[in-house]
Amino acid sequence: MNYREFTKKLRAIGCREIGRRGGGSHRKWFNPATGRGTTIPDWGEKDLKAGTISAVLKQLGIDKKILQKVRKANETASAPLR
Repeated sequence: MNYREFTKKLRAIGCREIGRRGGGSHRKWFNPATGRGTTIPDWGEKDLKAGTISAVLKQLGIDKKILQKVRKANETASAPLR
């Protein structure tokens, strides 16, 4: 999963990106529900490593099961009608 896909799921959960003040390949994110923040690498189309995703979720106070539910909901919503 790349940065864009991952952050779509974070937004759906309620997290938000903190404004950037300069360049760089990392972006700051905040979870208002837990009051916790973290930094996520933005490597463009390159996939984030599983350990990086796990660490970000832990730092933001998000259970992995919640992310999986968001993933299933997005897949169902984007499925073509028959």
